[in-house]
Amino acid sequence: MIFLYLFIPLAVILIVSITWTNYKGSPWVPSSMRVVRQMLDLADVQQDELVYDLGCGDGRLVVVAARSYGARGVGIELNPLLWGWCQVLITILGLRERVTIRLGNLFSLDVSDADVVACYLLPATNKKLEEKLIEELRPGTRVVTNTFIFYQTRMAEQDGKARLYIFSPENTQTEFIKRQLIASANED
Repeated sequence: MIFLYLFIPLAVILIVSITWTNYKGSPWVPSSMRVVRQMLDLADVQQDELVYDLGCGDGRLVVVAARSYGARGVGIELNPLLWGWCQVLITILGLRERVTIRLGNLFSLDVSDADVVACYLLPATNKKLEEKLIEELRPGTRVVTNTFIFYQTRMAEQDGKARLYIFSPENTQTEFIKRQLIASANED
C-alpha cells in the first residue's frame, strides 16, 4: 500500500514534468555521447571558453565540455527533475567551480556572454530561439545544434547530426542575399 502512495505521485510528477517541457519547447531526448563529442569538436571548444547548453536535460554536454575540453559550462533546464539531477551530478563529479545549471526558460535568460551555444531543440523552438540568439550573441559566437537547423543563419559546417552556425549579422540569409544582389548589380 505504501508503494502505491509513493508510486502514483511520482508517476504523475514525471508525466507532468515531461509533457510540460514538451509544451514549453522540446521534450527531453538525450544526445548520444558520440553526438555530444561531435558537437563540441565541431564548435572547436577551447580551454576556459563558456559553453551554454540550452535545454541541457541531464547535463551531459556541459559536463563533457568541462571534463574533456576544460571549458566552463552553463546549462539551462526548464524541467525541475532534470535540474535536480544535474545539481547532484555536478556535485558528485566535483564540477561546481566549472559548471552551473540554471532552472528556467531559455528564452528569458541572457546568453550574451557565451563563446559557444549548444542545443537540441525542435524546429519550431529553433525558429523562435534564432531571433534571440541574433539579438544577444556577440559576432562570431559559435552555435552548434543536434539535427535541427536554424532558418535565418547560414550553416558553416556539418558533421553527422551536428551542425555549426557562426552567429553574426553578416551570416544571416538576408545579408547573404543582399550581398549577392549587390555583387550581381555591380557586374552589370
